[in-house]
Amino acid sequence: MFLGVDLTIHFLWLTGGLVLLYFGAEWLVKGASEIALRLGISPLVVGLTVVAFGTSMPELLVCLKANSPEVIAAPAGWFGFSMEPSAASPDMALGNIVGSNIFNLALILGVAALIRPVAIHAQLIHRELPILLVSSLVFVWMMRDMSLARWEGGVLAVGILGYIIANVRLSKQARYTREFEEFSEEEIEQAKKGGGRVLVDIGLILVGMVALVTGADWLVDHGEKVAQWFGVPDVIISLTLFALGTSLPELATSIVASLKRQGDIITGNAIGSCIFNLLAVMGVTAGVKPLDAGKITWLDLGVMLGLTILMIPLMWSRMSLSRKEGGMLAAIAFGYATLVVVLQR
Repeated sequence: MFLGVDLTIHFLWLTGGLVLLYFGAEWLVKGASEIALRLGISPLVVGLTVVAFGTSMPELLVCLKANSPEVIAAPAGWFGFSMEPSAASPDMALGNIVGSNIFNLALILGVAALIRPVAIHAQLIHRELPILLVSSLVFVWMMRDMSLARWEGGVLAVGILGYIIANVRLSKQARYTREFEEFSEEEIEQAKKGGGRVLVDIGLILVGMVALVTGADWLVDHGEKVAQWFGVPDVIISLTLFALGTSLPELATSIVASLKRQGDIITGNAIGSCIFNLLAVMGVTAGVKPLDAGKITWLDLGVMLGLTILMIPLMWSRMSLSRKEGGMLAAIAFGYATLVVVLQR
């Protein structure tokens, strides 16, 4: 009886997490798109930086918790997260990022394209995808000995600083051009006159980020307990549930952005989050404490790198992702998750 009550409570927490994910994504997309309009910054740049950083926060928290539990436990408590120090698990941190990037590219972009075909901005083809490809190649090269040293984490962290600076400079060149064609002239004119609401939009972004991180935390924690209740092995939980759970903010944000026809935020969020995961999250995590892989294999790294390479011709062909291509990407995501379960690593 008590087990049934406990299971019901966990499902209620899961429901609350989903609600927070929805509203967090709604507030984040609304605040980010209005900031872009009010300040004349390209929505793509906002998606690549502000939104990507916000939706990558769960990955950072999970990786630090997994690799350096003693470091993240105290400050996490300040924000209401229940993260008691426990045994370090570098594999969980590495698997979280590798799996998250696979789900970002395959599931997030795939589901968004299934809802509505996604137009691809030229900047993604000419700059962001090459940056993601180089970042992925460097990360895989660093993982040649299945470990990530502190100095390698420092190199990755320096890379994200350069990336952010480059995007800030790019944002200064973007004004009300064709990049804003998804917004009506009335919305643009109203945004130009509404400079005083910039603080409100920043507040929406911050509240949205907190809701997304909290919702993902609830889903991962209570989803893990439900999975254990049904006898799912811990290794499967770490390779699939955590990676998918920390990608839920990106998925929720992309679904909301797709319904609002804001394609630049979708693609910027997905590609930008992958870049942030590899450079910022892995850089900070390894910088705090070196990582040693135990169960991460070349299959996982190969699927992540292969998907990154696949995105270039998919996006370049017609400068869009069709529903058919979205279905293929979503199938790859579910196929990878199934393979991990079948292999029982």
